[in-house]
Amino acid sequence: MKKWFVAAAALVVVLAIPAAYATASSNQKPKPATAAQAQNAEKNAATKCKAERQSMGVEAFQKKYGTNHNLRNAFGKCVSSKSKDNKDEKDEKDEDDDKGEKSSGAAKACKAERDSMGVEVFAKKYGTNHNLKNAFGKCVSGKSKSKDKDDD
Repeated sequence: MKKWFVAAAALVVVLAIPAAYATASSNQKPKPATAAQAQNAEKNAATKCKAERQSMGVEAFQKKYGTNHNLRNAFGKCVSSKSKDNKDEKDEKDEDDDKGEKSSGAAKACKAERDSMGVEVFAKKYGTNHNLKNAFGKCVSGKSKSKDKDDD
C-alpha cells in the first residue's frame, strides 16, 4: 500500500510542476505585437549581418566586428550595432516628424521664450509643481488654450 501511495504522490508532483510552470510563464510572456516588432528588428539586422559576412568573408568579418580574444563574437556585435543604427535612424525620423508637421505654434513659441529668458526664469514663471519641471507643458497648454479662444 505504501508503494502505491508514493507512486501516486510522485505522479501528482510530476504533473503539477509542468502545470505550474505553464501558468507562471504565460503571465510573463511579452505582448505579441511588441515581441514581433523586436524580432523583426533583430531579424533585419541579422539578415544584414549574414549578407555582409557572406560578401566579405568570415575572417574579414571577424576582424571587423570581433572584440574578444578569438573574434568569435563578431556576429553578435554586428547584429547589436545594426540594431542600434536602426533604432537611431527611427528615433531621428520620429524627431523630424515631431519638429515638422506635428509641432504646434505654441510649442515653438514656448521654446523661443524659454531660450530668450533662460531656463530658471522660465520655470519660475510657468512651473506649478514642487520642482517646476512642468513649466514647458504648462506654457504650451496655456498658449494653446489662448489660441483656441482667439479662434472662437
